[in-house]
Amino acid sequence: MKIEQVVCQILRSKSVTNKTASCQDSVLVRVRTDTGLEGIGEADSSPEVVKAIIDAPYSHNVACGLRELLIGENPLETERLWQKMHRHTLYFGRTSVTITAMSAIDMALWDLKGKHYGEPIHRLLGGKHHDNFRAYASILFGKDGQETREIGQRWVDKGYTAVKFGWEPMGQSEQLDIELVAGAREGMGDATLLIDAGCVWDARTALRRANAFADYNIEWLEEPLHPHDVEGYKWLRDRSPVPIAAGEEECGRESFRPLIDNRALDVYQVDLARNGFTDASYIKQRVQEIGARVCNHCYTSPLTVAASLHWLSTCKDAFIFEDCVEDEPIRNELTLEKVQAEDGWITVPDRPGLGVTLNEDFVADLIVAESK
Repeated sequence: MKIEQVVCQILRSKSVTNKTASCQDSVLVRVRTDTGLEGIGEADSSPEVVKAIIDAPYSHNVACGLRELLIGENPLETERLWQKMHRHTLYFGRTSVTITAMSAIDMALWDLKGKHYGEPIHRLLGGKHHDNFRAYASILFGKDGQETREIGQRWVDKGYTAVKFGWEPMGQSEQLDIELVAGAREGMGDATLLIDAGCVWDARTALRRANAFADYNIEWLEEPLHPHDVEGYKWLRDRSPVPIAAGEEECGRESFRPLIDNRALDVYQVDLARNGFTDASYIKQRVQEIGARVCNHCYTSPLTVAASLHWLSTCKDAFIFEDCVEDEPIRNELTLEKVQAEDGWITVPDRPGLGVTLNEDFVADLIVAESK
């Protein structure tokens, strides 16, 4: 079996608004073989940039488009192909969008491998420890405490026992920050509350907020600092009364390594659309070695939700799953199967590969660019 085609398709919603929501567009990668099998994957990054990295022609041995590297290869050799892509893109940048493009291909290769063997990906990764997860509804803050209270109550009423609020308008003032968290707690009652600050503070301000938020019994404080501030995260984690979570921006093992080596976090959040199965499996092992916890990050389509479920189910100590509840067409209609929590619980797919099927009519309606 050999790879014959690597096709990128960019999808974009009819209406894209100026907000922190990465399910308004998507870049799909389809890996097709001479046997007729197709694997599908997705990257969470700028779709046009990912497509350029995959479509780029040969330049020289360490600056080569990913498609050039894959045509004619055996798609089942996922580890070797990851290393080949890594080696021949050294001049592209080692911990950024190049890795997200590789991750989309890697996801597609594992999907294809599962279809070839007739097995779900979690079995190919070594076996699952969990059949389902308690899910947290992942949503943006309201404009103030009152609106945030109403949002929290709405998702608890829908059956979620955990809700995470994130990003804007947090970081504008201490008063508003505390008002937002207080409103969330009031609306959610005793449900699990998670707070995502969105990289807005320095370490001392983050510690001040962590102490204030502890009064509202939050499960974790996510991304209080800029992602590159590893020393700040280490300093904060050693002093914070609440667990510190981060990692969604990180792309690949080299990106995660400083955080892990410094034991800078309590919860390491791994996005399969920025790490792929191959590096996510390595990261999982490293995090387990230091006695910390992992969780998925996922704010995109059902493809990444399914990939995250397969991967997280192989993590013995996994305890909760991020379930994006943004009301976006790509989030809700990209696959024929519904991959979202019901009554606050989400089930790990058990069909071959990713276990989901693209809604081809939906893809055709939203496609804005495709590899030739």
